[in-house]
Amino acid sequence: MNFKQFSIATLVGAVVLFLLGFLFYAVLLEGFFQGNVGSATGVMKDDASMNMPLLFVGNLATAALITYIFLQWAGISTFSTGLKAGLIIGFLMTLGNNLVLYSTSNITNMTGALVDVVVYAVIVGVAGGMIGLILGKVKK
Repeated sequence: MNFKQFSIATLVGAVVLFLLGFLFYAVLLEGFFQGNVGSATGVMKDDASMNMPLLFVGNLATAALITYIFLQWAGISTFSTGLKAGLIIGFLMTLGNNLVLYSTSNITNMTGALVDVVVYAVIVGVAGGMIGLILGKVKK
């Protein structure tokens, strides 16, 4: 595996995940998700107490996983194939996680859990597209 390709694509993917996550979850759909919480209280942190560096590291780990899959197994090196693969990966990852979360906790209701699957699939799709594009552009 080429370290330069992996590093640049992972970093770009993490930035896209972070920025789109902010756009969707904190700007566009914040009210929707606040209205679709479960019965658990006190589980969400307010903006001031969120750990942004750690949030970025989480996005970095997700981007690294996608980049690794694209480089090592899928040979993805275009925006369109990265977008398609990212949509599928994001959908399946989030569907699995959210169904487990819904069935074992009171953090969200089913509507919130299912909408989150679609939203995060789109976010991972776009990040996957950018990762694919970078992998195709950065020379080995």
